[in-house]
Amino acid sequence: MTAQNDRKVWMSLLAKSPVTDLKRLWEGFEGAQPGAQSHVWLRAPEIGGVMVRGRTGATGAPFNLGEMTVTRCSLKLPGGEVGHGYVQGRDKDHATRAALVDAHMQTAQSEAIRRGVLDPLEETMRATAETRARKAAATKVDFFTLVRGED
Repeated sequence: MTAQNDRKVWMSLLAKSPVTDLKRLWEGFEGAQPGAQSHVWLRAPEIGGVMVRGRTGATGAPFNLGEMTVTRCSLKLPGGEVGHGYVQGRDKDHATRAALVDAHMQTAQSEAIRRGVLDPLEETMRATAETRARKAAATKVDFFTLVRGED
């Protein structure tokens, strides 16, 4: 995987992660001490909207599905690393933490952050998805037709 693809993966993970899990893991990370939190805002957290697009049958012509509220921010660490945070909803702290993790993933601490923050987030989200899939599978109904002797 390229560095750009890696970044897409962790940015997606941070955007989709439960805010309580990200907060707990980031605050528990030893590199997230007050000195590590120092940054300059390039774009302070702000709330806005984006248009969500869809496609009929996943292959048809695109159409505007509706609007979604997002919060975004950008910051710069003292070392020059720039981090961005885009999250669904109105949680400025979630966007800030996502931007901090993104910026710190571009430093020498990246492997420690991956092990201490990103990997546990991914595992929690995978377990949640599997639980949801098991619950949905339990309600699955198989429809079938008995063959009648009149054919």
